[in-house]
Amino acid sequence: MDFTFQVLNNTRGIFNKIIEANSLADLNKIPKGFNNNIIWNIAHVIVSEQLLVYKLSGLESMLSDTIINKYRKDTKPNGDISENEVKEIQSFLFSTIKNTQEDYYNGVFKKYNSYTVSTTGNTLTNVDEALQFATIHEGLHYGYVLALLKAIKN
Repeated sequence: MDFTFQVLNNTRGIFNKIIEANSLADLNKIPKGFNNNIIWNIAHVIVSEQLLVYKLSGLESMLSDTIINKYRKDTKPNGDISENEVKEIQSFLFSTIKNTQEDYYNGVFKKYNSYTVSTTGNTLTNVDEALQFATIHEGLHYGYVLALLKAIKN
């Protein structure tokens, strides 16, 4: 799992750089032809990892229900978010993965409720598969973020 956590940390680092390199307006902008924005995609991957790993293991997420419900699957932005909200999302980029990694190596994840992901149709049956899928999911949304950046900058 070391490699999986390395990939997740590297992807989160890329997302962090994107937040730092773009204005609040650009992070919130929804270009024509899109139904979400950069900051929604970044928050969504954080929420998704917590749901796939913790909630499906029967454990509590580090995130509030408010954040989870705002950025979970099948949601979209309902207005611009503030600089403070961006900073909160940014703080979760690394703290959630650090916590997940510590919990993983400390054997916290004992059970798992199987879940079939809509994007690929694969059924996750344990925390290892959930973490591996999280890397794919974050890569997918990194692609969305790149497309959004291109649409915003042109």
